[in-house]
Amino acid sequence: MNTGSSDIVIQGGGPVGLACAAWYLQKFPEAKITLLDRNPIDDADLANADSRGIALSHGSKILLDTIQAWPTDCADIHRVHVSQAGRFGRALMTREELNQDALGHIVRYRDIHLALRKALRAIQASSPNFIWQHIKGDDSEANITAQCIVHAEGGLFKTQEWVESGRDYGQSALVGLVEVENAVPHQAWERFTAEGPLAVLPSHYGHHILNLVWCGSPESSQDRLQLSDSEFLESLQDAFGSRIGRFLKIQDRRLYELGLNYRKQITKDNEVWIGNAAQTLHPVAGQGLNLGLRDAFLLAEKLAGVFANTPEGPSATEIQNALEDYAQSRKVDRTTTIGLTDFMARVFTSNLAPVVLARGLALSALQWLPPAKTALARQMMFGRR
Repeated sequence: MNTGSSDIVIQGGGPVGLACAAWYLQKFPEAKITLLDRNPIDDADLANADSRGIALSHGSKILLDTIQAWPTDCADIHRVHVSQAGRFGRALMTREELNQDALGHIVRYRDIHLALRKALRAIQASSPNFIWQHIKGDDSEANITAQCIVHAEGGLFKTQEWVESGRDYGQSALVGLVEVENAVPHQAWERFTAEGPLAVLPSHYGHHILNLVWCGSPESSQDRLQLSDSEFLESLQDAFGSRIGRFLKIQDRRLYELGLNYRKQITKDNEVWIGNAAQTLHPVAGQGLNLGLRDAFLLAEKLAGVFANTPEGPSATEIQNALEDYAQSRKVDRTTTIGLTDFMARVFTSNLAPVVLARGLALSALQWLPPAKTALARQMMFGRR
């Protein structure tokens, strides 16, 4: 496979790779850039693909609005209720406290994927040097040469070809759609059980149909997957409680293994890694794709700065300096988000008495110390800047 005279090659046509290409071309329409996409040209297959709900922060919505890539079908989160099953300690976060339109949004993965494809096609019309190449089979193994290579291949934990640093939490996430009796519109629930977090989140199907993310040991999660619908709903009711009434129906149950992968160095010479190619997180705080989109936005800004401002073409040293500047600029946000997610994934699965007491006190402190709660919420919404 020959990428021609492209200055930049982006490997990966998932949301992060698409967003990076779109933001880069928006800033520098004349850019010589190639996107290598393993997905088909036609959207039909993707329209029936991954329907799991993905948490997107309000900060991500603001970024995606700049390229008209926000999906029409989404559910806004106005309130988040966090508690421990069978233990003291709870916290309630609201959009009014932060003076925001929403705390976050739940979007189906396929919808964000399709919205970004549509946005990039619109930008492509004014980008004469952009090549969107759909690859398959041995093409993906071919040698790629360019002045700068962006790795945005993504992938899920344990399906990724790379493992540098991280942690296997010994957990799986069972996801699905659950119908409930007394759901509160625009409210998300995060319930920490002895095995891990149990989240019930809004969906665009209506306020009685909610997204379920139930984390537990691989063995327990597999057992729950095999239960009949009625047995599963009874088990879910026992774990979650009766705050939103009875669970009435469950559909589309699937399992995902959970863990942390992250690269210590996200740049090397003329190469850079973003999104899940740089870090794969536990879903406990819903930060994975949000962190990846922030990666893509800042990288596009840094690369556009060096390529658009050097008509004769930047030198290898200038490109390497731009990538190192990017890595340094992302360091605080990456470190904070990875550390916070890892801490929450571990501390909320411990049943040691001192840890149980400490997290109960921490949740209570969040409720009664507004500055601390605001700081945490803003980290989740916008990252560290």
